[in-house]
Amino acid sequence: MNNFKKIGLTALAASLVSTSVFAGELTATGSASLTVEGYSGNALASNTAYSMADSVTLGGSTELDNGLTVSMAFELDGDAESGTSAYDDNSLTISSDALGTLKFSAHGGSSATSAIDATAAGNIWDTFDGTAAVDGLANGLTVAGVTDGNATSGENSFHYTAPALVDGLALMASLNTGQGTANAGHNAIGWATTYTGFDGLSVSYGISDIKGTLASTSGDQTVMKASYAYGPVTLAYSENEIDLGLDTTDKITTSWGLSYTVSDALSVTYGVETIDLSGATDAEYEGITASYTAGGMTMSVSSKDATNIDNTVDDDNDYDYWSLGLSFAF
Repeated sequence: MNNFKKIGLTALAASLVSTSVFAGELTATGSASLTVEGYSGNALASNTAYSMADSVTLGGSTELDNGLTVSMAFELDGDAESGTSAYDDNSLTISSDALGTLKFSAHGGSSATSAIDATAAGNIWDTFDGTAAVDGLANGLTVAGVTDGNATSGENSFHYTAPALVDGLALMASLNTGQGTANAGHNAIGWATTYTGFDGLSVSYGISDIKGTLASTSGDQTVMKASYAYGPVTLAYSENEIDLGLDTTDKITTSWGLSYTVSDALSVTYGVETIDLSGATDAEYEGITASYTAGGMTMSVSSKDATNIDNTVDDDNDYDYWSLGLSFAF
């Protein structure tokens, strides 16, 4: 009798293991990079700096009997944004063809607009933003009390993508709760749409609430962008507007970029950005980047410059930047 029990338990255990393996999947992906870079300007002659970035993303997914797919992911990052933990982005996603995709991000989430608000030139301003070498000046899409036009840092936020109703049309919505930040409880709603139904063309538009701690840092962010690819050439344009209760902090960032794919491995991108701060001098950025990819390795070289970085006319606020980078994906 005991032998029959052992056989039965062994068969049950094997069945449970087989079911678990069949139903779920665990994955691990990673990247690493090494960069050498430097800044220069009338009031600055920085030393050459070397830096490394590393990231490993662990994920798991399973398909339920009702057709829903549930997945989770979190990132181990040596330079995590929180500064107090090796964890960076972590999220839970539930999706189906009929219901769309709902993603909850405990950290590293985005609003509907911040998911599409990268400038046509690739956020050249970010190269100079918050860098000790340029006195930590805040510029680009940032304003006091608000990060990149988002309602929050992205903690405890929801992002929903609707199922495809029309070929090439994507609809997105977001809810940023602000939990765990100074904006806790200030729910911010956003929506965005992207159309790619015409060959080579991509057009996006979105608007999201900005919930700061004060009326002067609250308002909305509007993003408009378009790109068209014809053969090896891609031309892109974008406009990002931050409209707050305090007019002197309103910003409009316009940008355009031109990319040329020389071959499957080699590409070159040139772009410019202009940041119009209400009642101040425009800040202007320009940059060119070339990259070469071979398998999982990418080599890149870039040259960028910033003029009137703090929206005032002063040669001491003009900077140049260069970098050489080597990155790996595995």
